[in-house]
This record gives sequence, structure tokens and C-alpha cells, in this order.
Amino acid sequence: NSSWFREKKSALSMCVSVVAPTADGGLNLTSTFLRKEQCETRTLLLRPAGTPGCYSYTSPHWGSTHDVWVVTTDYDGFALLYTVGTKGLGRDFHMATLYSRTQTPRAEIKEKFSTFAKTQGFTEDTIVFLPQTDKCMEEHT
Repeated sequence: NSSWFREKKSALSMCVSVVAPTADGGLNLTSTFLRKEQCETRTLLLRPAGTPGCYSYTSPHWGSTHDVWVVTTDYDGFALLYTVGTKGLGRDFHMATLYSRTQTPRAEIKEKFSTFAKTQGFTEDTIVFLPQTDKCMEEHT
């Protein structure tokens, strides 16, 4: 639901993300992506938020708190996450994200993601499967 996303989606591509558990039951989510022709790495600390599969983090850009739910996962091949928060000035932020261990997720997983996104109010023009890339795709641990 972001004007930024609509403007930039044609320039975006897949990235590498590594999820690692923390001692307190949270998750470190580290993503490496291409930005301005350079590889950039960012890490979010997802803190447990009570209900199993629910986490929260503070946006480094907006300073606001976002809630993240693991909607579904098979633990071996994919995870579907849903994020809700605000982006300053009370603007709501919603994002559905599909994480896959490969750059070519199975058709049924992509369909599951699209169906979920539509139930959350996303439209066809905001449901995007980013193009594959070979830039910044080395796994960073």
C-alpha cells in the first residue's frame, strides 16, 4: 500500500535474507540487497511479541514499531510473513513478504502468497514477485 513501492518496484530485485534465532526467542533478520550499484546489508531484530509466531521491531527509518506475523511456513522451503505498522504521521504500513530458499519458488507457494495478499486488501498491481538477480546473492552469515 506504499506509493514508494509503486514507484520503485520496477527497479527492485530479489535479495538474500538470513534468519538466525536469538537467545531470547527473537530472530535476527539480515538482508543483503543491491542499492545504488552496491551491496547493502541491514539487520532487523525481531523481538517476540507474546503470541508464538508474532514479533515486533522498531523501524530504523521511521522509529515506529511494526508487528510481524509468520503466517505460514514449511521450515524447509518458504515462509510467508505479514507486517503491519505506521510510517510517520500516522500513515498505516502493510506488507506481505514471501521468503524462499530458492529464487524459483513452486507455483503453489506463489499462489498461496497471492491469495493471502488479496485477503489482506492488496491488489494485483501491488503483488509482485521480484526478478531474479545474481548481484549481492552470496549468502552472508
